[in-house]
Amino acid sequence: MPVTNSVLPVYNPAPMKLERGRGVWLFDEQEADWLDCVAGIATNALGHCHPRLVAALTEQAGKLWHVSNALAIPGQVALADKLTAASFADYAFFTNSGAESIEAAIKIARRYHAVRGEPQRIDVIGFAGSFHGRTYAGINASGSTALLDGFGPRLPGYLQLSLDDHAAFAEAVARPGTAAVIVEPVQGEGGARALLPEELLRLRELTRRHGVLLIHDEVQCGMGRTGRLFAHQWVEGAEPDIMALAKALGGGFPVGACLASAEAARGMVFGSHGSTFGGNPLAMAVAQAAFDEIAQPQLMAHVEAMSARLREGLEGLRQRHPGVIEAIRGKGLLVGVRLATPNKEFIVAAREHRLLLAGGGDNCVRLLPALVITAEEVDEVIRRFEATCRSVEGAGADAALVAG
Repeated sequence: MPVTNSVLPVYNPAPMKLERGRGVWLFDEQEADWLDCVAGIATNALGHCHPRLVAALTEQAGKLWHVSNALAIPGQVALADKLTAASFADYAFFTNSGAESIEAAIKIARRYHAVRGEPQRIDVIGFAGSFHGRTYAGINASGSTALLDGFGPRLPGYLQLSLDDHAAFAEAVARPGTAAVIVEPVQGEGGARALLPEELLRLRELTRRHGVLLIHDEVQCGMGRTGRLFAHQWVEGAEPDIMALAKALGGGFPVGACLASAEAARGMVFGSHGSTFGGNPLAMAVAQAAFDEIAQPQLMAHVEAMSARLREGLEGLRQRHPGVIEAIRGKGLLVGVRLATPNKEFIVAAREHRLLLAGGGDNCVRLLPALVITAEEVDEVIRRFEATCRSVEGAGADAALVAG
């Protein structure tokens, strides 16, 4: 296979060359405007180049970048205090990515049982349609055959079930070897499925009954994406024992966190886990600024309003273009549109109208715009999405004529 450039060819990037961004807009070399409904995959929660984040990064860059966790980093304490005060958690461990946060969550859960004298409890129950990152533990937790292909045998201690198979879950969670259950309150990659309140509460009740820890993967759906700071906070009593965060936590700067209650974290003592770059001063400065912006009640209210406007517009498109759009899914500004036409083709067609969309499972495209998107920008998303629908319909009609 010839080498065209020195980047490992595991990506298939879109061909446009983007130069700069502002809010929900990106601009290419010709200064054409692209409406960004990917946001770095739900990462640029405050849009591109938010002035408060730029200021926080610039100020910290002139002071101190990295010292390692062998020395105290005050920014860690400040951000941990913000996160725990706003959640169920007592502790926060900082990482560089969502995948690392998932790794920490699984280690915390297994060690919890080990220090309680039950080291045989290692099994982690995951669900079909989930995505927990691309580390070896993450892909085994999600159980995706595509992600596991060619990477050796499945790891022991991981079990995948259907969210709809209640009997199988009740049986599995009661097994003496079960350590934890991991779930996304709103699945992202799996097709923007939002778990119902009764589903989240059922998971919570059964795990608690059997002494099993509940892990919420809010890497994509957390940090304001659904209109609450954390997605599970829509449902009273659904809080987990451990939660993985990343993506929007840094507003585009690489940072993640694993939150845990004091009980769940009882096994995590000196030397049991660590990270070279996790919680570095740069990341902590930017993440504190991002948290302060995202956690504002007025922004959460704005997300709810813009979500309602976006869904209303998409529902109108579904009614006008039933041969293209089958269903609208998701929660908040994590929106999935299930298509009747191939989603990859739709994404390419949307680029012709300078609209950037993300893919998803079950033939969905996802709209993940910055939380600061305006009403006028939502309306522009709908206009460009409808133009894409018409393009797809036209291409289908042309293909039918050729075939005839």
